[in-house]
Amino acid sequence: MSNRLEALRVFFTAADAANFREAAVRLSVSPQVVTRAVRELEEELGEPLFHRSTRGVQLTDFGRQLAERARVAVGGVDDLFHRTDRRAPSQHAGTVRVTAPGIFGRRLIPQALAPMLAAHPGLVLDLRVSEEHADVVDQQIDIGVRVGPLRDARFVARPVGKMALHVVAAPALVARTGVPKKLDALAALPLTALIDRRSGRPWPLIFSKGRQLMVTSPAFVTDDFDAECAAVLAGLGFAQLIGALAEPWLESGALVPVLEADAPEPWPIYVYRSQRAPVPARVRLVYDELIRVLR
Repeated sequence: MSNRLEALRVFFTAADAANFREAAVRLSVSPQVVTRAVRELEEELGEPLFHRSTRGVQLTDFGRQLAERARVAVGGVDDLFHRTDRRAPSQHAGTVRVTAPGIFGRRLIPQALAPMLAAHPGLVLDLRVSEEHADVVDQQIDIGVRVGPLRDARFVARPVGKMALHVVAAPALVARTGVPKKLDALAALPLTALIDRRSGRPWPLIFSKGRQLMVTSPAFVTDDFDAECAAVLAGLGFAQLIGALAEPWLESGALVPVLEADAPEPWPIYVYRSQRAPVPARVRLVYDELIRVLR
């Protein structure tokens, strides 16, 4: 029953949209989910719901009549489960598990989602802070936030912004060593190393045109972004920091940038979730709100 209701919901959303891609955006699913739901309804009902052509899709007469009846039917079922008691848990009650890197998870996400959580009694945010890309399927994560490329067809992903990378140092260190003009000059200066927890090796510094600089003799080593930033502020070495960490200190003058002309392309930031359906209302709510606040 629930699968049929979800298929009808997908169908009348597609009927109201300009095309299946727009319907997919409204529903926060992939276009393939919309196409599959419509096809399965057509096979079950034995009637075409849309005329297909090279110009797009258009409702059939049968499809138009079904869309009107589906809105009423699904709306009636939704009303049965709509809670009128404001003190009772909302229709979004339940736990939503989110994974995010520390730069977002330690402060921004709890603060940004607090008003929404307060407005929906019974909705619980389970936030797991990790720099690693969590497998939402294997680890039963509902939603993830990731900085960097995301190429996995199992996910519905929305880009929400970009994050720059800056090579920085404390002014006192730069006054002592001078400003490096080239990558070779930077390699000869004190550098901090950020450890990749999966490999146990330092991440390379990356630059435009695919160039990399391996940190072979670090002045400070850590596996934590915040600890590396603290070491750079203390003048222990030059480092490449993500924009969200470096930019407040650059604005205050506590850090200075170097080699800006060699900076790589900013990394994309994504909010993603599994394509598994149906999507619980609470997951859709948190997913949409995360996209809004991170933008």
